[in-house]
Amino acid sequence: MPRVMTAAIAGAALALIAGPAAADADPEDVLGAWTFQTQPYRSGACSMSGTMHLSPAPEAGVYGCELTAVEECVGWGRSVVVQSCTARRFGNQVSVRSVIEQMLESKFDEDEHPGLGYVPDNFALTIQDPMRMYGALISAVSAPVEFRRSVEGVS
Repeated sequence: MPRVMTAAIAGAALALIAGPAAADADPEDVLGAWTFQTQPYRSGACSMSGTMHLSPAPEAGVYGCELTAVEECVGWGRSVVVQSCTARRFGNQVSVRSVIEQMLESKFDEDEHPGLGYVPDNFALTIQDPMRMYGALISAVSAPVEFRRSVEGVS
């Protein structure tokens, strides 16, 4: 079978498997799973990484979101925080505002360090391409951050 015909058959099969949603998907859409990593902050002692999942909301340009942040600080320890959030998109800008739902781990004992509680993690992002967003963590501190779209397999 000629290579052109083999490529055409393979392309048609892929289109059938992917379905119409993949063909019509907005390459700029931010729905789905993302991972993120900040640059070091607090004089290089801390950094944050984690995951975020954006889901559709009834209002255009608004997304429901779930965020798990892992902050690690040399000499202080680690915090793992589950947060709910709302993301709003304005053109190529995305604003994420979070609310703490659960502290899974905390680097500070509130009894020993009153007033050093965890502050929700908010982000101001710019969509660079369908796989990346860059911007800033805006919380108790600010730091540059990169979000990368997670590539999810089909089970």
